[in-house]
Amino acid sequence: MAPTNQVLVKESSHVRTIILNRPKQLNALSFEMISRLLELFHVYEEDPNVKLIIMKGEGRAFCAGGDVAAVVQDINLGNWKLGANFFSKEFTLNYLMATYTKPQVSLLRGIVMGGGAGASMHGRFRVATDNSVFAMPETAIGLFPDVGASFYLSRLPGFFGEYVGLTGARLDGAEMFACGLATHFVSLEKLSLLEDALCKENTGDPKIICNIINEFSYTPKLKDKSQYFRFKTINKCFSRRTVEEIISALEKEVDKKIDDWISWTLESLKKASPTSLKISLRSIREGRLEGVGECLIREYRMVCAVMRGQVSKDFLEGCRALLVDKDKNPKWEPSKLEFVSDRMVDHYFEGLKVEDWEDLKLPIRSNLPSHAISKL
Repeated sequence: MAPTNQVLVKESSHVRTIILNRPKQLNALSFEMISRLLELFHVYEEDPNVKLIIMKGEGRAFCAGGDVAAVVQDINLGNWKLGANFFSKEFTLNYLMATYTKPQVSLLRGIVMGGGAGASMHGRFRVATDNSVFAMPETAIGLFPDVGASFYLSRLPGFFGEYVGLTGARLDGAEMFACGLATHFVSLEKLSLLEDALCKENTGDPKIICNIINEFSYTPKLKDKSQYFRFKTINKCFSRRTVEEIISALEKEVDKKIDDWISWTLESLKKASPTSLKISLRSIREGRLEGVGECLIREYRMVCAVMRGQVSKDFLEGCRALLVDKDKNPKWEPSKLEFVSDRMVDHYFEGLKVEDWEDLKLPIRSNLPSHAISKL
């Protein structure tokens, strides 16, 4: 495949710095970018001269997600299988990153959302900074937290992953570090110095890399109104068995005190696609008991069912309302949680009974380091 200027590479002896380069689109991952990243990660793993990979974004974002607008365009033209191909490549890339034999350091400047989280959260080192903004906002567009999010969200403390995945809550760098989405926090002004130090040290030894990042990092102070301070309430409410019970528990909390955060949380849940909320909750719950490969295979089944739209066409409607027409007024169908039956939810987890469709086939991985084996 011919290299695309949407992904740039800087070589420095044994270090390769991969730069996502669609700044006007906040580095949203196109099919070309995903294909190129997959190619580069395969090549670098086989190349004994490459010891460390650094990932970053050009401009003011790391990566705002996958290019779902292109996928929706294909679905509207009757080509949902092109979308399936997009997600198949993206999830394979996520799996490769999760099980990579060489360290990946992601420098998370600016927005890290959706597919951008998939391209960083599975790597060994994730460096948040002053202006980092993390979110998985999929339920607002009729999708669900994918790219292996059911693996990494389900492993956050308590039920914080359910909260982040269902509401699309935005976390700043300090919150990312506090909950473990980021392994380190480095101030913006020192980020390029860290990058230079990693290139200069020229090593693939995870302990040395960790020590270098530690020299630049510190524990940031959470803001006074950080949602991370709502941990007790989040655990109490988001540990409930169903979305209806979560909303009911939150409404009881509202009765106790006037609180902007609880009102915002309820509003976010009530604005989201009811179908998306139900499949997202089940996905994160199942992810707790699965390895990263199992999560990605299941999420691929789910995303193909979403694109086919037999139970609900909320993905098309959500993208229309938020990304195309931008009227921010999606008409969800089914319109209420009580209209989304367990049988409808089951449909997303069963795999498609369609000619020419098969489950995601992930590459066989061998000689993995212990941190990668622990994810299987």
